[in-house]
Amino acid sequence: MSFINYSSREINCKIVYYGPGLCGKTTNLQYVYARTSPEAKGKMISLATETERTLFFDFLPLSLGEIRGFKTRFHLYTVPGQVFYDASRKLILKGVDGVVFVADSQLERMEANLESVENLRVNLAEQGYDLDRVPYVVQYNKRDLPGVVPVEELHRLLNPRGVLEFPASARTGAGVFDTLKAVAKLVLVDLKRGAQ
Repeated sequence: MSFINYSSREINCKIVYYGPGLCGKTTNLQYVYARTSPEAKGKMISLATETERTLFFDFLPLSLGEIRGFKTRFHLYTVPGQVFYDASRKLILKGVDGVVFVADSQLERMEANLESVENLRVNLAEQGYDLDRVPYVVQYNKRDLPGVVPVEELHRLLNPRGVLEFPASARTGAGVFDTLKAVAKLVLVDLKRGAQ
């Protein structure tokens, strides 16, 4: 749920990058962060705890557009990839405005993709959200690797609802900004609809 700061006239929106371990969620954020002008971004923060060494979430505010004279600021988060860290995933989803599901295009990661998308649906439901109503896009990452699953097959397995989807390579940056712009636009449309 977006947070409105009346003193700074900003609407703060939360976008969460969700997916299996090592699918490229953090690489997406690092790519965006490295190519965003210093005036448009805050600090990237990484957290690791003693028990959750692979857990980190990054946030990156981006200023995009206005709604009724309020600037919009996007905070980007990643969740830990391993389902083992489910409590952390749930906590990071709290107050979400939009979700990017990052799928790993490698055949050997299909089971992890399917498990993660189902885990996303369950965790959103526990927070009172419906994946079919939350602004949501799918990114098929690692398209630059040899022998990846065809996009049509990924679509059939991971995107039966037919939301916007983007082939990508977070490592090279292909599709990274397309994915971000699409989810940000869906969040803004959703906010404008709610403001009427």
